[in-house]
Amino acid sequence: MIKEKAGLLVRHEADAKKEKSTCGWRYRLVSEGDENVKAWAHTVDIDGSKAHYHKIGTELYYVVEGEGTLFLDGEAHPIKKGSFAHIPPGVVHSSEGRMKVLVVGVPDIDDEDLYFPEEA
Repeated sequence: MIKEKAGLLVRHEADAKKEKSTCGWRYRLVSEGDENVKAWAHTVDIDGSKAHYHKIGTELYYVVEGEGTLFLDGEAHPIKKGSFAHIPPGVVHSSEGRMKVLVVGVPDIDDEDLYFPEEA
């Protein structure tokens, strides 16, 4: 990680914190705890994911590799390398298939903003 000025950050995926998430394994490229972060960006190795939603956070998905199906409020959307999705708050989303996705979220990630439809 290189920090030259407050808020400036360069991080390589190999150096990012890797952890299990609802969607697979994520690499926290920019995330909570980083100085002056107003959004977050993770790469996620997805191999199917559990349906969930956020009440506050908006997520932007960009498929870097692989393919599958993205479910948004129950509607199936085929996705592949180069596909993009905007997922606003309240939209229940999940996926099937194997893919690597760059996920950018606004505002900064908050594990308290993760909900599952069956718990609503």
